[in-house]
Amino acid sequence: MIIYSWNVNGYRAVLKKGFRDWLDGCGGDVVMLQETKAHPDQISVEEREPDSYENHYWNWSKKKKGYSGVACFANPEPLAVNIGLPDPAYRDEGRVLHLEYPDFHLFNIYFPNGQMSDERLDFKMGFYDCFLAHAEELRKTKPIVVGGDFNTAHTEIDLKNPKANSERSGFLPIERAWIDKFIDAGYVDTFRLFEEGPHHYSWWSYRFNARKNNAGWRIDYFFVSEELRDKVVGAWIEPDVMGSDHCPIAVEIDV
Repeated sequence: MIIYSWNVNGYRAVLKKGFRDWLDGCGGDVVMLQETKAHPDQISVEEREPDSYENHYWNWSKKKKGYSGVACFANPEPLAVNIGLPDPAYRDEGRVLHLEYPDFHLFNIYFPNGQMSDERLDFKMGFYDCFLAHAEELRKTKPIVVGGDFNTAHTEIDLKNPKANSERSGFLPIERAWIDKFIDAGYVDTFRLFEEGPHHYSWWSYRFNARKNNAGWRIDYFFVSEELRDKVVGAWIEPDVMGSDHCPIAVEIDV
């Protein structure tokens, strides 16, 4: 199974930038989108349910229109679909879709950004912990796959300018320590199974010609629980795909 994840930074915007051509040709069995910024009444049925996929699931922000939001397009129909995390505090921003398949639980998550304020950083860290506790409970029944925008670069090789960003949310010690905690709990950064080197990024600022100069951050990930490590056939980033300030990432799992 090939699974894609892409923070599209606005579904309506990316539709005008060749998204359908990419979607129809990517070869993904499941395509997971983050930051869709779209309420159902803002997009047509044809746009909401692209015909190259048989199953379409959306979770949009109940808090305000044009904010956050995730979507999944899937050809293998899941056994079940769940929206959000168990804690109501983390349910109304449209950040989580959980698709259950025979071999694993698949999460599409747009993790919060902590840059706006200390309050939002606290929200982000609480969200992280709530997700991990939920994943660990579900993991008792079958393995976990989670993909999406984690909004944190894990190590110094995961961003171009680590020293300059060491006090910025997205590369704070507390955020990086949570990624360590996640890995210590038995979750595997799939991209690093195949590529150990630097200069591989999934997000670039729109400013300062960052993408042209490859001055980016790797903040989009696919993690699998340890039980699936040997089933991961490949994991990659597609930096040449345009349309957003993020690019698509993918993982292939032998099911």
